[in-house]
Amino acid sequence: MNLKATAAYAAHEPTLNCPNCNHEIKLTESLAAPLIEETRRRFHEQLASKDAEVARKTEALRQEREQLEKSREQIEVQIKQRMAAERSQIAAAEAKKAREAVAAEVQLKGAELEELRKTLAANNAKLAEAQQQQAELMRKQRALDDEKRELDLTVEKRVQASVEQIQVKARQEADEAARLRVAEKDQTIESMARTIEELKRKAEQGSQQSQGEVLELELEELLRGRFPTDSIEPVGKGELGADVIQQVNAAVGQPAGIILWETKRTKAWSDGWLAKLRDDQRRSGADVALIISHALPKHIEQFDLMDGVWVAHPRCALPVAVALRQALIDVSNSRLVQQGQQTKMEQVYHYLTGTKFRQRVEAVVEKFNDMRKDLDSERKFMVRQWAKRETQILSVIDSTVGMVGDLQAIAGKAMPEIPSLEVPLLEDHEGSDRKAS
Repeated sequence: MNLKATAAYAAHEPTLNCPNCNHEIKLTESLAAPLIEETRRRFHEQLASKDAEVARKTEALRQEREQLEKSREQIEVQIKQRMAAERSQIAAAEAKKAREAVAAEVQLKGAELEELRKTLAANNAKLAEAQQQQAELMRKQRALDDEKRELDLTVEKRVQASVEQIQVKARQEADEAARLRVAEKDQTIESMARTIEELKRKAEQGSQQSQGEVLELELEELLRGRFPTDSIEPVGKGELGADVIQQVNAAVGQPAGIILWETKRTKAWSDGWLAKLRDDQRRSGADVALIISHALPKHIEQFDLMDGVWVAHPRCALPVAVALRQALIDVSNSRLVQQGQQTKMEQVYHYLTGTKFRQRVEAVVEKFNDMRKDLDSERKFMVRQWAKRETQILSVIDSTVGMVGDLQAIAGKAMPEIPSLEVPLLEDHEGSDRKAS
């Protein structure tokens, strides 16, 4: 049995023929082992080289990712440091201006106070001189002299109280001015921060715009492939605002209608797209308007009609296009059948019940609503301005009356009377205020 098996194996053992003598050489294990080992060694070396190259590229990618992360962190730190430095500089400058303004105001009030004191001293000197001249004639009027001295004391108290009130008011006004300046600078800083955020948003918007152009090209190819008889043309930049115009043609090439397409590839839905696309639809004379967007309104899952505009997800674009296109073709065929059979009254009726008349009425109503909103805003602004100016005028009148009263208390009858600030005018003014309120 073993001999037979050996003979059978020898009969099926692989062989090679010598190219010179054509002698048959058997490929035994001892002869093929070095070749197999050499082949295995070269294979393992190539595999190790590929593994090393993959590891090197992986390490390079990791280092590049770390470098990008470090650069981003450094930029954020620089922005924060620059904003903090700018904020501290602005605050320091405004604080310095406020201190200088307060010092100047206090100095001015001090000069006014000194002038008032000089006037009072001159009046006291004149009063003392008059008292000395009349001392011999009015010795029996000591009671009257005591009353005059009491009056002088009262005047001094009023002057002191008025000066203190003026100083307190000046400090309050200076503090309020400083607070307003600091608030204005804080608002400037916030505006700069909003500007930075707007620049970041515009950078992201640029990327989204590129993605939207890709979606627009995909939509054009999809429509051309599905409707080869229709005219699919992109809308030029700055012409309408939509992306694609589809001229629907019937089987015989007869124009059946226009579909206006607009693609959106953003993260959030905006209702403002609807009004804008309706305006584009009216300008282009399109029968149907569609918005293809990944972000849909909350109440729409796949596609739906919203305020006269069809809204659909990109995966539903083709089914919706098929349905709307067939509807336009059916309406066009019915219109062709009825042509030549309508009277003027029927034509007017079809115009009034058609798409163009509805679009024109919607445009008029939308513009009227916009004008009414603008008018309401202007009315509210003017009412606020009138109330503000009325308050300012009343404040000026009150301050003027108070200042005149203080001066009359100091100077007495030497202060000339101002007819416009007498009691009758003030009573009339208060009565008008009550009527206005």
